Parts: sequence; structure tokens; C-alpha cells
Amino acid sequence: MTEAELILVGPPVVGEGAKSPERRPMCGVYVTVEPLDPAKHGDALWQGFGNGVSHELWRYMRSGPFTDRPAFDAYLAEKATPSDPLYFALVDHATGGAAGHAAYMRIDTCQRVIEVGAIVFMPEFQKTRAATEAMYLMARHVFEELGYRRYEWKCNVLNGASQSAARRLGFAFEGVFRQHMIVKGRSRDTAWYAMLDSEWPSRKREFERWLATENFDDAGRQKTRLRHV
Repeated sequence: MTEAELILVGPPVVGEGAKSPERRPMCGVYVTVEPLDPAKHGDALWQGFGNGVSHELWRYMRSGPFTDRPAFDAYLAEKATPSDPLYFALVDHATGGAAGHAAYMRIDTCQRVIEVGAIVFMPEFQKTRAATEAMYLMARHVFEELGYRRYEWKCNVLNGASQSAARRLGFAFEGVFRQHMIVKGRSRDTAWYAMLDSEWPSRKREFERWLATENFDDAGRQKTRLRHV
């Protein structure tokens, strides 16, 4: 194919479709990302972001907040069943309990595109090595084991914290889809971010540099920030 033809139709894509993610754990140093199990994770998750104590965590989510345990249990049971979205609990090794959840969703094995979403962290889990490692483990699994070309992150454009997290984790901003959804009776403009397989090697190196023990002092404070360029 000539250079002119490439400009007109784009470069060829080698390889076959990606694999569907399965219900199996991803183990790290600080966290284990494991399939959501209401019986195993329900108590810790309820204490951390149920019971109406963490209303702010649910502001931009389609579900919640939850003020009674039966409704929360029904929510977890509903999320634990499907394969798309495929929900995982994030088990913090420091406490031994689930400290949040996240999911693979909008899984397209033919186009090799997958999204990470439904990310809810307990306040004490936010901005920790374990939280960052959880996102690293999920990204590594997508690119290195499942064979996806594109890893997406989407959020309400008003959700500044989520947009900051996307940029920090190495996702590139691609634009805003206006009036993309109606969530809890309100119009949502959606900010789109993505990471590509060609970008993953440099993202991986930076994740591993930041997560390394020598990047933290004796009090657990980072010496340098996570820097994705």
C-alpha cells in the first residue's frame, strides 16, 4: 500500500479480535482486583459507601446513594451477575477488605475496544498506592492479556475529580459528547478519554516507576508524582 493510500483509508490492523475479560482476580502488591461477590464484599462496601454516609461518591453515578441495606444488597446482586459490565471489588491489602469497585464495560472484542467505569472508591482508599495499582492492574490486563487496542474512560463533564484522575492515569482527552445521557433526571455531557495500545508501554513504565517502593518515604508519602506525557 502506498503512502497516499494509507492517508485515504488508514493503516492496516493486524491480529484478530480481543478476548472477553473473565471473572478472575488480578493480584498486586497493595491491592487485589477480584470479581465482585456480594456475600464476600458486601459488608465492607456497605460500611464504606453505603448507609448514606458517602452521598458525594454517588453524585455522578447512575445509582445511589443508598440509605438502607436491602437496597444496597440488591444493587450489588444486580452488578455481580452480568459479564458486561463485569464488576470487580478492589480489596485493599492494608485492611483486608473491599475498598471500592470498578468494572469493564462496553466490551467490543471485534473492534478491540473496552471501557473502565463504575469506579467508586471509599474516601480513605482514594489517592493511595493501592487505588493507583488497581487501575494499573486493570489496564495491564486489557492490553497485555486480552489484546485490546483502545481503553476508554468516560465521565460527566462536571465531574472534575474523575477528569483529573483520567489525565493522571495516562488517558488522553478526546472531546465532549453533548447531551449524551440523562442521569437521575438530569442532562449529562460526557467527557471522553482513551488510552491506546501503542501508548501502553510508556504508561506502564511510568506506573511501575511511581509504584516502586523507593518512590515513597517511611511515612508512605510519594516523593515524585505520577507523570504521564
